[in-house]
Amino acid sequence: MSSIVISGDTSGAITLAAPSVAGTNTITLPAGTGTAAVQGVSTNIVSGTAVASTSGTSVSITGIPSWVKRITLTIFAVGTNGSSGIESQIGSGSLKTSGYGGAQAYISGNTVASSTIQTGLGVVNLSSASYLWTGTAIWTNIGSNIWIGTSSTAITSNSSGTELNYATSTVTLSGTLDRVALATTNGTDVFTNGSINILYE
Repeated sequence: MSSIVISGDTSGAITLAAPSVAGTNTITLPAGTGTAAVQGVSTNIVSGTAVASTSGTSVSITGIPSWVKRITLTIFAVGTNGSSGIESQIGSGSLKTSGYGGAQAYISGNTVASSTIQTGLGVVNLSSASYLWTGTAIWTNIGSNIWIGTSSTAITSNSSGTELNYATSTVTLSGTLDRVALATTNGTDVFTNGSINILYE
């Protein structure tokens, strides 16, 4: 078996070894700069920069690379000034605010209810100014700019009761996804607390 040894500038070395099998094997390096992942040692999951959700009716994270196939939107202690629901939207060049197909369900005490939602992926069905929400919304590409979203969140600040939210949605974008957002469903309530971030891969 042949191998190539690359010595480090100060110490150590990297060895590239061909497998003990017949035939030719090709490794093509992608264009770009970054750190290569090694299975079991490192990961291809990239963390974004946290964005405060303390103002506005929508909080966006843009500049998502074109190669991304899955995004995990992390939601920490997010609150609003009213009772509107909260949803996640994605987009290409601008956020898509219609054409989603899906449903959401919530559990509050002994109450279980569900509803459809066409303006985004449901994250919170109904809120209150005293509630802070934590959870995730995950968007996965199935091909041809078609994305499937799932979410799960819970109240993490209110001792008088609990509520859990779950949702699934799908949407087709006009181009390559480059942004994701958290928005109040009625478009008038504003965010007052918390932060969001993304992990993408």
